[in-house]
Amino acid sequence: MHYLKPSLLLLLPCTILFCCNTSQEEVATDRGTKENEYADFQIHKGTNISHWLSQSEQRGEERVQFFQQDDVEYLAGLGFDHLRFPVDEEQMFDEAGNKEAEAFQLLHNALGWCQENGLRAIVDLHILRSHHFNEKEKPLWTDPTAQEKFIQLWQSFSEELSEYPNGMLAYELMNEPVADDPAQWNQLVAKAFAAIRALEPERTIVIGSNRWQSADTFDALEVPENDENILLSFHFYEPFLLTHYQASWTDLADYTGPVHYPGQIVTEEELEALASPIKNMAESRMRTYNQDTLEYMMRKPLRVAQEKGLPLYCGEWGVIEHAPDEARQQWYRDMIHIFEKNNIAYANWDYKSNSFGLINSDESVNDELVQIISSEK
Repeated sequence: MHYLKPSLLLLLPCTILFCCNTSQEEVATDRGTKENEYADFQIHKGTNISHWLSQSEQRGEERVQFFQQDDVEYLAGLGFDHLRFPVDEEQMFDEAGNKEAEAFQLLHNALGWCQENGLRAIVDLHILRSHHFNEKEKPLWTDPTAQEKFIQLWQSFSEELSEYPNGMLAYELMNEPVADDPAQWNQLVAKAFAAIRALEPERTIVIGSNRWQSADTFDALEVPENDENILLSFHFYEPFLLTHYQASWTDLADYTGPVHYPGQIVTEEELEALASPIKNMAESRMRTYNQDTLEYMMRKPLRVAQEKGLPLYCGEWGVIEHAPDEARQQWYRDMIHIFEKNNIAYANWDYKSNSFGLINSDESVNDELVQIISSEK
């Protein structure tokens, strides 16, 4: 099943040309006419538009064609009510901090399509030149200049995006901060939050916990007080042995043994048959996982959200395509059940990335996954 109709493919070049030539004035006018269509920023289920304005070498026409109006219409038709847009500093700004006009035009196009289809959106500052969640060196935590630049980036985003309705667009401060000391992240949150609030008092700001937005570190997050326009966010990829099975960028790249879900992720007999260091890695992740286990692992963000009276969001969650199909699908079903039970909004990782996506690398639909994630429970 292909998600683009042949007739739409024929119209694609014209669509691309029209969308990229849409003036800033036209976009602003359209924003104004739709101001009253959005109440508070309330979301339920969505997906991540990854590897487009983030973590991608695509530029020019290739980048333009990767994500189009057809995609937004398709996702809206599945029942999603919001999209999360990861964006990288190096795509949106040059090294001097000037805005990259083409990248911002693409973002405006996408946000405009969201408005036309009644969707909300989150702009997530995903990777900084001074901070990548998987890199060893992260100057953001030690260089005051890098921290000031981070705040200036958000001032620039606000300057560019503030005309979108507060009920339609939210800002996510940073994806998966990884500081040695949680106080470093808390201090930066306070500064960036204050800078945005000086410009946009009622914009929803999405804030996650230190160390990859882990549920386990959520109790160390200092949430700004007396502000109801905050969305608390965590990411969830547990059990890692399943969700990142044979992921090339992890220590699991060479693991070819079995994994099980629900149940004991690796049995004692299977563990004994493994060779080191894979055996040591698997042994460190040994435990029984099921729906109750996963829900228990989310207890900290659930407790903080309840104590603060703020909504909770799982902005990333998913299982890589290499994992066993039956275990993968059951994990997704259990996660949806937990989210619905606990009123947690969610966006799966991701729409189309070749390894986690709703859309496969050949642009066919992963029907089973789409059915699980988009269906009402």
